[in-house]
Amino acid sequence: MEKHRKMSKKELLRNIIITLTCLLLATIGSYMMLFLGGYTNNVGIVYMMAVVLISRYSNGYVPGVIASFISVICVNFVFTYPYMAFNFTMEGYPITFIALLIISSITSATTTHLKEQSRILNEREKLLMEAEKETMRANLLRAISHDLRTPLTGIIGASSAYLENSGCMPDTEKTNLVSNIREDANWLLNMVENLLSVTRIRDTGAQVTKQLEPLEEVASEAIDRFHKRLPQSIVHVTVPDELVMVPMDATLIEQVIINLLENAVYHSNSTEPISLSIYVRGGYAWFEVRDQGVGISPERLVTLFDGYTSSPNSSGDSHKGMGIGLSICKTIVAAHDGSITAANEEHGAVFTFTLPLGEDTYE
Repeated sequence: MEKHRKMSKKELLRNIIITLTCLLLATIGSYMMLFLGGYTNNVGIVYMMAVVLISRYSNGYVPGVIASFISVICVNFVFTYPYMAFNFTMEGYPITFIALLIISSITSATTTHLKEQSRILNEREKLLMEAEKETMRANLLRAISHDLRTPLTGIIGASSAYLENSGCMPDTEKTNLVSNIREDANWLLNMVENLLSVTRIRDTGAQVTKQLEPLEEVASEAIDRFHKRLPQSIVHVTVPDELVMVPMDATLIEQVIINLLENAVYHSNSTEPISLSIYVRGGYAWFEVRDQGVGISPERLVTLFDGYTSSPNSSGDSHKGMGIGLSICKTIVAAHDGSITAANEEHGAVFTFTLPLGEDTYE
């Protein structure tokens, strides 16, 4: 980052226009005080305000310093008796004018310095955001390679075995191979939907189009879509009795719920029912997905939403990694100004995410 950069012609012209406009307005205002009431004691303050405005809206130190000199000259030449003549010899005037010049210059330098510091902080923040985006992108790429390679290998292996041994293979084994192919293909389809969801968010600068949606309908649609993929799974759903409208992108939030439910099925090592609880508290809608499985190892809780898991799945279902799905859940929830967490309970794990309620929504 360059400490000093060359000013463009456009910026120079803008500085000149701002400086002349502010000084002209200060002069007009001072003339009005002079002719309406002959009161000129506050002329110096008027010009000092002009210097502050010039320093605030111009680029660099020079406009403010030049405006300080011009202000002192105008106060002495135009608004100090004898008018339209310089007079620095009257008693008290030299000190007044020198003080005005010093105060105006210091004010200009301070304002410009603060503005420059603000610009530097903004640039650093942008660089940090870009670095974070690059880290997330790298994590997603690692997660994609990890989570998508194995199901593709499984599909290729199962289809090859079917084609090479179909003549001597019993029907039950054929059915089993085709079922495995379908399961892996559905998992790949789910991952593609996840990637499309996160791409949709990033293409719009992490902004989502929110509309007021009823919590009950969003939960119902998510459960329907989930059961189409995993019809044997049991989910107990609890929603508020009253109608609650929450600003959200319903499709994206349904994707988050589905991802969490599928993780509970694939990684809990349990066939017990899963619970989805939705309630309103503290200005937020809370979504909790609980399983009754083995829980999550403590060392994985820290990096669970980073999009990459270096350790193999404890469930032994190696082609269904949690990394990419949970990373996308975090991206979607963050785009809604919410938060998502994971924790272990006495029996199983619980994933919780929140969405802020609209201004007109009450508990």
